[in-house]
Amino acid sequence: MLEEQLTEVHDAKGTSFLKTCFNMINGLTGLGLITTPYAVSRTGWSSLPFLIVIGMISCYAGILLTRCLDTDASMKTYPDVGFHAFGSKGRIFVSIFQYLELYLIPIGFLIMEADNLERFFPQAGINLGGHHIGGKPFFTMVVGIIILPTMWLKHLRFLAYVSMWGFVSAITIVVSIVCVGVDGVGFSKRGKMFDPTGLPTSLSLFAFCYGVHCVTPSVYSSMRHKNQFYKILFIIFSICTMNYIVLAVLGYLMFGDDAQPQVIMNLPTGKIISKVAIYTTLAIPIIKFALIMTPITNAIENSLPKDWNNMFIFMFIRTLLLVSTVVLAIAFPYFDTLLALVGAILCVTMSMLVPCICYLKIFRLYRKCTVEVAIIGCIMVISVTMGGLGTYTSIKERFS
Repeated sequence: MLEEQLTEVHDAKGTSFLKTCFNMINGLTGLGLITTPYAVSRTGWSSLPFLIVIGMISCYAGILLTRCLDTDASMKTYPDVGFHAFGSKGRIFVSIFQYLELYLIPIGFLIMEADNLERFFPQAGINLGGHHIGGKPFFTMVVGIIILPTMWLKHLRFLAYVSMWGFVSAITIVVSIVCVGVDGVGFSKRGKMFDPTGLPTSLSLFAFCYGVHCVTPSVYSSMRHKNQFYKILFIIFSICTMNYIVLAVLGYLMFGDDAQPQVIMNLPTGKIISKVAIYTTLAIPIIKFALIMTPITNAIENSLPKDWNNMFIFMFIRTLLLVSTVVLAIAFPYFDTLLALVGAILCVTMSMLVPCICYLKIFRLYRKCTVEVAIIGCIMVISVTMGGLGTYTSIKERFS
């Protein structure tokens, strides 16, 4: 189950308040954190309020999703909410978007790893069949080989503390980058105030930062005291938003419009504190890759005939999934474009739009005219606009 693989740390009585906070922070802490300076650089300082607004909308959407879950105790996952609202078609739609998001994020992991390893070892490569394979393709395959053993593990209980690691890594990255700024780089870049041409990309990357709603129902269902979840949403969205803002502001002050899609690519490699930030970031994919992919492998394995339930099939499916992500990471090694597309298409849909639609349908509010319905309507319009402009801009910039 998605609950067992992505929360991992609940007992028979349910997950505690603190562990639920760590689970949600882990869901919100990932690739999005290191993109915030670049997102601000695309639009300028005036983009920061949009980051806060998107965080508020995503938090409110989480509340709506929780209210939907409260209507039926049998609902445990996001696809269950889709089924409760729209039947089988709703379950299929939500499942497709959920699994697609979980599939594309590991591809971003591989691209990030390859970009940084190539920076450290530009001459590395291998001769295979008379052809030299080096650079990003070589390191993408190397990282895939390193990750492969974790994909073969049937039980991922040893990764239960990944939630704590997500919180620690976020703080470590921010503190390390602050120290780099204080010790040499400085905070002297003034940057620009507003560039409307970069706004769709900035909004898409901000939306990616808050793409946690795929796992929110599972985390909520595992809680010991569910009435505390609203408080948890407020706490973790506030903490993560503050973390995003701090890194976005300091990163933009340090590197200005030269900020890379991965801010760690801007850090001087000779400093020890820079290496702490870089190595911490590079450790995240190795730890989280199998955990994120497991719901997909489980869904595939559960759909197979029972007589196919053996270790060979198990290893083959997981190896094939890993190989497919490696191939796509090599074929499309554009970190910023991938994250912007995931943010515009998947995160906007799953973390903003779908909770609103399901809430209106389940509570039969779509024919009523109230302040709440008006607010939800505005959020839906904002979501569709963000998603459409972000998708169009990302594709146009990459392929024009």
